[in-house]
Amino acid sequence: MGVLDTFSLKGKVALCTGGAGLYGRQIVAALAEAGATTFIAARDQGKLEAVAAEERAAGNDVTALPLDLSSDASIEALHRTILERAGRCDVLVNNAVARSAIDGWDHDLDEYDKSLRVNASALFKITSLFGKSMAANKSGSIINIGSMMGMVGVEMGNYAGTDMNANPSPIYFYEKGGMLNFTRWAASILGKDNVRVNCLSPGGLYSGQPAPFVRNYADRTQLGRMANETDLMGSIVFLASDASAYITGANIPVDGGYTAK
Repeated sequence: MGVLDTFSLKGKVALCTGGAGLYGRQIVAALAEAGATTFIAARDQGKLEAVAAEERAAGNDVTALPLDLSSDASIEALHRTILERAGRCDVLVNNAVARSAIDGWDHDLDEYDKSLRVNASALFKITSLFGKSMAANKSGSIINIGSMMGMVGVEMGNYAGTDMNANPSPIYFYEKGGMLNFTRWAASILGKDNVRVNCLSPGGLYSGQPAPFVRNYADRTQLGRMANETDLMGSIVFLASDASAYITGANIPVDGGYTAK
């Protein structure tokens, strides 16, 4: 097998939670284009079905399934369905995230608990279920989609000159920071069975933000720009494929050098 062949996902079965969002859409495209039989799962079936239809029109094998990450039963049903339909899961991408609408940090515990149930507790459960199935097959790759916000604090200067919210909640930073060490923990547990667990931490994706924010943010990076609609694809294929067979417990920032400063 040549080195380029190791990047192929042909013959592999992949699951990406989420899949219709800014980063999720390119993750799905990357997995499918690389040849994986790809399942995508989230609550909004309408958006997911549209993504799956686009990919199938391009000749790729993508199927949308329901998933409510706040429900034990829904996570368990998804696991059963994929094993029944495909026989196994080789790649799990934990991409779905509950975006908290709260600002600041003066909130009741219940408001934080809603976010933590999906972004922490559900992460543990779905990784456990699919990780154990992979371990039984002595092969698998789990990719957690973190964020550079799990590595650094808030740069309030990025918001200067805009009317964007400059009073962020700590919950997202807490969850994504915790995801980094959960990745290391899970890699330690599953490594003996040849299951790899890694994290990708993207930077900000350009999606029509105000010009002052884009300029302020870009000036903080070493490449002088925000991420685009394809910047995560190569890293996803790399970690999902046999090309990264000796990489586990790692965090790869895909942030244009933002966190390197």
